[in-house]
Amino acid sequence: MRIALLLILACACAGAVAATPRKSQLHGAIAYHTASGSVGWATGHRTSREAKVEALRQCAHPRCEVVATVRGGCAALAKRAKAYAVQKGATQAEAEAKALRRCGEGCEIGAWVCTR
Repeated sequence: MRIALLLILACACAGAVAATPRKSQLHGAIAYHTASGSVGWATGHRTSREAKVEALRQCAHPRCEVVATVRGGCAALAKRAKAYAVQKGATQAEAEAKALRRCGEGCEIGAWVCTR
């Protein structure tokens, strides 16, 4: 009886663990509207679509666009008045450094997301 109970508990626990996504399976996104400077971001979502929808919702401008998606890493948006760059990296610092380098002088980090 004890063995049967232990087997049932083990199967139930294994199912619960499998239903919870690992961090590397989670999705993130950044949305941006250049003219207004509106930014939105999302992280920790089960699907890319969910992350994109949340980033657009947070951006709060009808013409915001998703400029980055990420899964199992980081992404950063660097921006200035009429330019922006988005880059990915293994860490927040790497993504930000790459985005700033690509964007050029006078840029600042507008958003970053990490999913690991």
